Amino acid sequence: MKNPAGSFGWADLTVENADKVRDFYSAAIGYSFSEINMGDYADFCMNSPDDGQTKVGICFAKGVNQQIPPVWMLYFYVNDLDKSITEVLANGGKVILGPKAMGEARYAIIQDPAGAHCGLYQE
Repeated sequence: MKNPAGSFGWADLTVENADKVRDFYSAAIGYSFSEINMGDYADFCMNSPDDGQTKVGICFAKGVNQQIPPVWMLYFYVNDLDKSITEVLANGGKVILGPKAMGEARYAIIQDPAGAHCGLYQE
């Protein structure tokens, strides 16, 4: 099922010390975690203490994530990533990373004219 364009997808936090930050949020919120194999390291899905469902991700700032700033990055679904990127650039924004492939999907990290970052994701 395709997610509606404009809807919020998820949030990731990308940092140098993801394992320490994972432990911080596990203690502060009660998250459990599961690992996502990234080759020579693992990123983390943070899972709700109530229903066990993944709510956010915590990622190491390396590999495909090395250029992502250390903020809670929101990802929004778009119908046409290339068109969205054209509009970002035409309206005073910047492309920070991408577009990149994630399986059959594609994404980009952008910065709006106010300096805020978010991800755009096309399924």
